[in-house]
Amino acid sequence: MSKQSGRRKFIQTAGAATAALAFPYIRTSHAAGNLSVAFWDHWVPGANDTLTKICQDWAAKEKVAIKIDYLTTQGNKLQLTAQAEAQAKAGHDLIAMLAWDPLEKQKQLEPMDDVIGGLEKQYGKVVPAMEYLGKAKGKWIAVPSPTGTQVKPPCARLDIWKQAANIDFQKMYPAGSKPTAEAENWTYDTMLKAAPALQKAGHPLGLGLGQTTDSIDWVGAMFHAFGADLVDAKGNVIVKTNDAVKQVLEYMQQLVKYLPPDVFAWDDASNNKYLISGQGSMIFNPPSAWSVAKRDNPKVAEQCWTFSMPKGPKGRFVPYLPIILGTWSFSKNKSAAKSLLREIWQRPNVEKLVAASNGYDVPSFQSMRDFKTWEEVSPPKGTVYHYPPRDDETPWVSGAPAPANVANQMYVQSIMTKMIAKCTQGGDSVAKTLDWATSEIEGYSRT
Repeated sequence: MSKQSGRRKFIQTAGAATAALAFPYIRTSHAAGNLSVAFWDHWVPGANDTLTKICQDWAAKEKVAIKIDYLTTQGNKLQLTAQAEAQAKAGHDLIAMLAWDPLEKQKQLEPMDDVIGGLEKQYGKVVPAMEYLGKAKGKWIAVPSPTGTQVKPPCARLDIWKQAANIDFQKMYPAGSKPTAEAENWTYDTMLKAAPALQKAGHPLGLGLGQTTDSIDWVGAMFHAFGADLVDAKGNVIVKTNDAVKQVLEYMQQLVKYLPPDVFAWDDASNNKYLISGQGSMIFNPPSAWSVAKRDNPKVAEQCWTFSMPKGPKGRFVPYLPIILGTWSFSKNKSAAKSLLREIWQRPNVEKLVAASNGYDVPSFQSMRDFKTWEEVSPPKGTVYHYPPRDDETPWVSGAPAPANVANQMYVQSIMTKMIAKCTQGGDSVAKTLDWATSEIEGYSRT
């Protein structure tokens, strides 16, 4: 071999080696190595298994050694784990968090604009309610989870409402079809008018007014449906200047008379148990209560129907509570974490997850609200078809549109349910309740 051809061969070989170093994952494995993941432990039996299979298939394809933990929210284990890892600057590469946690930990989270940007090109915009919780200073800091993200619309007993109140929700909200014109009559006023008849029939509304998420979420959506925002988007406290706040409290003074007397002490399991027992005529909840009723009380499940929230003066707003996935800035395998996020959000995988949860999980992309699961699950067939929000209602985060730091405090302190308790159980007038709420929120705003 001549010196010239030998030199040319050396340059070609060196160039190929340099290219291999510059692009080490040309195999499409942007993610080799180890990956530790913590997901939310699903309420629906068997749902975790489907997510595990999706992750394991991805890991095998990408040559990643994956370790998956499922953390329950019972006893605040999920929240405490995220808090401990943030303080220790060590832990899972990808971790599930509750609604407000990413905003609290935004300085320790890896930016996710690249992940969300790519998904939005595929599937359209993420719902605005998720932007409220997943963005900080105009940048995405976390990604909604396809599992665990829920809305909390009404789940009612068809037989009880027909007999006691002469209202047929199945006719208003037929499976596989848009709501009928009659659904326009489903309002908060209609619910209040029906409440005495339901109570007289021995099946009161099961609407919690405690200090846990199920209560806080539906009450926050109701306040906004009345236009009863406590703080505006600029941070101004408008409790006493917004007449709708007084209106919604006066409404609740009437409705509470027809609710079970212990609703102010209910936790997130109470409304589920109330429906499953056969006593409750309606709760605001994801389909987990119906799923358990299928197992424990099938005769109740056969009469359950899920549909849109009542309409208020400002429209229909459904409580939205996402599980959110984030990657720590100190993670040792950010590329793998982001690759897995993209994988689990691919439409075929999301459809599998929705099916595994019996329709419990609600994708945060509107384009993924057309899966057959919601139309086909039973009994009765199509019972949760109107569970995912469509054109007639808007997902809403309790406390919005207040700046997130203030809304978070209002949420954690359950300011709205406490307002209702004060003017219905505590003996305070509406005016005194408004004074109390104003003082409390001004205190949050100063911290």
